[in-house]
Amino acid sequence: MVLKVYGPHFASPKRVLVTLIEKGVAFETVPVDLMKGEHKQPAFLALQPFGTVPAVVDGDYKIFESRAVMRYIAEKYRSQGPDLLGKTVEDRGQVEQWLDVEATTYHPPLLNLTLHIMFASVMGFPADEKLIKESEEKLSAVLDVYEAHLSKSKYLAGDFVSLADLAHLPFTDYLVGPIGKAYMIKDRKHVSAWWDDISSRPAWKETLEKYSL
Repeated sequence: MVLKVYGPHFASPKRVLVTLIEKGVAFETVPVDLMKGEHKQPAFLALQPFGTVPAVVDGDYKIFESRAVMRYIAEKYRSQGPDLLGKTVEDRGQVEQWLDVEATTYHPPLLNLTLHIMFASVMGFPADEKLIKESEEKLSAVLDVYEAHLSKSKYLAGDFVSLADLAHLPFTDYLVGPIGKAYMIKDRKHVSAWWDDISSRPAWKETLEKYSL
C-alpha cells in the first residue's frame, strides 16, 4: 500500500512531503479541510488523536507529528536518495540537535507571527500587535545565532543537507512571503545564502507547485 499523507496543503505536512520527494518515495495525499473541522472528526482523530495535521498511514503503520514522520521516512528509506541523517553518529547528533532547535527555539515565535499576521482574521481573533513585536524580537535573536553558526557551516548539521534544514522550509517560506518579513532572512548574509540554497532545491519547488493552498 502507498504511504498516505493527510493535510498536504498546510505548512507542517510540507515537512513530510519535501522529505518524501527528496527520498524518492511514492505517496498519496488526502486533503483535510480544517475550516470545516474535518481534523476534529472521529475518522481523523483515529489517526491523529490531537486533531492536527499531518497524519501519515504507511500500510498498517500510523504516525503523526511532522518531525517524527521526517525521521521515520529518512530512516526507513535511508538507502535511497540523499542521506538526510548524516553518515556518522556525530553527524546524526548534529541533525537531531538542530531539529530540536527548530522545534523549540525557532518555530514558536515564527508560529506566533504566522497565526497573528496571516490567519487572525480568517480564524476570527484579533491580531496581537504586542505579541507580533515580541515574537519578531525573539526570532531575530535566534537568527543572529544562526548567522554566526552558518558563517562556519554550509548547512545546519555540517556540509550536507539534512532533515534539520528541510524542517525550516514551510514556515520560513511564510516568513519571506505572506508574513512580509523577508528582511529577517535577507539582512543576514549567511542565513540568506543558506535559505537561497535550501529553498531552491527541486524537492521543495515541487512541494510548493503541487501542494500550495
